[in-house]
Amino acid sequence: MPRPLPLPFPDETEAPLVTELRFPTSGVTVRGVFELNEFATLSPENLDFLRLYIRVRGNLKEVERVLGISYPTVRARFDTLLRAIGYEPELADPQAEVLERLERGEITPDEAARKLRR
Repeated sequence: MPRPLPLPFPDETEAPLVTELRFPTSGVTVRGVFELNEFATLSPENLDFLRLYIRVRGNLKEVERVLGISYPTVRARFDTLLRAIGYEPELADPQAEVLERLERGEITPDEAARKLRR
């Protein structure tokens, strides 16, 4: 029975290379040196988060609802995922963040207005 890749592997900082591919139905084995793509080397936590993100069609608010965690935690996990696949997350727009907090009811309209004036 196939098992998941043992990644991350202790004390290894570089991505592993695959040296053999076996196709069970045809019985063909291919040997060589093959690189894994950035998704193949994700940690189980990042892979689970990515699967959920795809399932909810990229809606971070829906990820928040499904996982029952705060929106800032969802954003932090998304940023971690981005870094894991080689992208640097964009800096959050402070005004957009204030409006999102207002929309979620985390701050009052007066608090939002004060923060937006700064």
